[in-house]
Amino acid sequence: MPKSARVLVIDDELDMLESCARLLSHLGYLVVTEADSTKAPTMFERERPDLVLTDLRMPGLDGLGVLRAIRAIDPSATVILITAFATIETAVEAVKEGAFDYLPKPFSGDQLRVCIERALEQRRLREENRRLLEQLTETYRFDKIIGRSLPMLQVFETIKKVAKSEANILIVGETGTGKELIARSLHVNSRRASKPFIPVDCASLPENLLESELFGHEKGAFTGAQATRPGLFEFASGGTIFLDEVGDVGMNLQAKLLRVLQEREVRRVGSNRTIEVDVRVISATNRDLAQAVAKGEFREDLYYRLNVISIPLPPLRDRKGDIPLIAHHYIEKYVASSGKEVKGIVPEAMQLLGEYHWPGNVRELQNVIERAVVLTEHELLRPEDLPEHIHTRMGTVSPISPRDLPLKRAKEEWAASFEREYLVQLLKRHDGNISQAAKSAGVDRKTIHRLLKKYGIRAS
Repeated sequence: MPKSARVLVIDDELDMLESCARLLSHLGYLVVTEADSTKAPTMFERERPDLVLTDLRMPGLDGLGVLRAIRAIDPSATVILITAFATIETAVEAVKEGAFDYLPKPFSGDQLRVCIERALEQRRLREENRRLLEQLTETYRFDKIIGRSLPMLQVFETIKKVAKSEANILIVGETGTGKELIARSLHVNSRRASKPFIPVDCASLPENLLESELFGHEKGAFTGAQATRPGLFEFASGGTIFLDEVGDVGMNLQAKLLRVLQEREVRRVGSNRTIEVDVRVISATNRDLAQAVAKGEFREDLYYRLNVISIPLPPLRDRKGDIPLIAHHYIEKYVASSGKEVKGIVPEAMQLLGEYHWPGNVRELQNVIERAVVLTEHELLRPEDLPEHIHTRMGTVSPISPRDLPLKRAKEEWAASFEREYLVQLLKRHDGNISQAAKSAGVDRKTIHRLLKKYGIRAS
C-alpha cells in the first residue's frame, strides 16, 4: 500500500486525535480526523479512507458502534480500535466482529506505525487476491469458452447445472478438446472458487511417483525422500483437484484413489496416520473407461465414483462451425503477444482450416494459428502461412509441395512432417504403449507426451 494511503482517525479526546494525526502525517499518510463519533459513518462514506483508527470508549457512538456502522457501508473496511487496558476484552470482541486489530493504551509511535503498516498490507493483499479472482472468473466464465455449435451449447447447459454441486465429474473427450478449460470453469463457478484448483497430469508420471505426488510421503519413505512432503490432495483441500488422463492410472493406485474418494482422507507414503481432506474431484480422460472396465483395466467401483456426472466434449471435427470463431480468437491473442499487425485470415486459408479433420482438436488449431501469426509477413493469414499437413486436408503426411518457401521454412515443415509421422508409426508398432514407445525411440516418457501434445495425437 503506498504511503499516500488515507487514514480516518476518530477520537473524542482532542489531544489524542492531534497526536495521532501528527504522527501519521509525519509517516506520509493522508489524515482525516473526526472528534464526533456520531458523524464517523458520514465521514467514512464521504472520504472512503483506506483505514480507520477509532477509540473504543466515546460518548454518543462507541467504537463498536462505529465499527458496525462502517462495515455496514463497506464490509471490507479495515478498522483498528484504540482501547484502555480495562476494555481489552471488548476490543477482542470487536476483532471477532471484523476489526483488524486493537492497540492498548498507552502505545508508542512505533507500535502505531507497525500496526497500521500490517493492516494496510493485509488490505493490499486482499484487494490483489480479489482482482486476481475476478480476472480468473472472467477468463473461465462459461461464455468465455468459445463455441456456438449445438454440441457445445449442450456442454454449456450441463456445466451451468452442475458447477455449484459437490458431485464428482468426469470430463470425456479426445486430446486437445479443452478438458482442463472446462474443469477450471467448473471450479471458478463453484462454491470452492476462492480455494485452490490443483491440476494433475496422471499420464506423465510413473505410478510410484504419482502416488507420492497425490498423497505425499514421510521422510525416509523411499530413497530420495529426504523430508516429509504433503501431497496434492492436501494442498487442494477446500478446493478442487483435477485428475487429467485418469484412465492411465495403474490398478494398484486406483485402489488407493478409491479409498480417498470413499473415506475423504489420505495416507502419506510411509505413514500409518490418515489426514482428512475436503476436496471436489474432477477427472478427465480420452479413453473409453466403460470399455476399460469391461476389459478389467479399470476398477468398476472407482469408475462409478468418478463418473457421478459425465460431460462429453465433442471433437473439433464435429463442431466445425466453431473453427472461424476459435481461429479469430487465437489470432487476436497471438497478435497481442507478438506485436504483429495481423487483422484476420483470407477465405482460402479459412477453407483449408475447415476441411482439415483436426486430430489434435482445439489445441492443434491453437498451435497452427500461433505458428502462422509468428511466421506471416502479411496483414491477413494466407494458405502459405499454414503448415504443410493442413494442405493435405486429411492430415496425412506427404512430401513438401513445391510452393515458394524459403529454404529454412521448407526444412522446418519437412522436419515437422517427419517427426509427426515417426511418432504415429512408433505408437502403432507398440499399440499405443507410451513406455514401450519411449524405450524403443531412446527417449523418456515426457518427450513422447510433449510430442503428443505438440501434434495433437492420441496415444491410442
